[in-house]
Amino acid sequence: MVIRVVVVDGHALTRFGLKMLAVANTDLEFVAEANTAADAPAVIAAATPNVVTVAVGLPDGDGLRLARDLRDRHPALGIVVMTSHGEDDVLFRALETGASAFVGKTAPIEEILCAIRHAAVAASSFTAAGLANAMARRQASRLVLSPREREVLDLLRDGVSIPAIARTLYVSPSTAKTYVSRLYEKLGVSNRAQALMAALRMGLIHSDAATA
Repeated sequence: MVIRVVVVDGHALTRFGLKMLAVANTDLEFVAEANTAADAPAVIAAATPNVVTVAVGLPDGDGLRLARDLRDRHPALGIVVMTSHGEDDVLFRALETGASAFVGKTAPIEEILCAIRHAAVAASSFTAAGLANAMARRQASRLVLSPREREVLDLLRDGVSIPAIARTLYVSPSTAKTYVSRLYEKLGVSNRAQALMAALRMGLIHSDAATA
């Protein structure tokens, strides 16, 4: 299957780069381009692509709004949202538009190719290289630890035993166990190793600290 690609981007250099990428890969065919959101719908309707790449920032509008409009008009169209900035909020907005993939313009060529190929065969399934980490950061931002729970997490990170935690915090061992259990419950884990991995993934501790 040859993937017919339309590129919507305000930067001529980006359009040219994606055209050359298609030329270098026999399963891709560059069929048309547009540099504005206003021109894109007519270009796409005429070219009948399998995949369209849409820049987040367009000279006359929001590429994410265009992606939403394209999804509504063309349910089976693969839509790859491309951006110069990899902020989590942009990634989640791309997900919410119904885009097929999200990729940075400065990503490795193979990552861009994977995004286009994924979009061609799974238009309704979202993929992004940083999705798991972004989800973890979002979860961490919603997870509120009390000062005591943060203190317990730091002690667990440092390898301190529960009896030693009790002595450090001037509480009974049973109270220390309660603190640890509550922390595990918030993190959705059942032991120290899982707690440290979850905290690391959520950005609550850093890798150098977790391995110290």
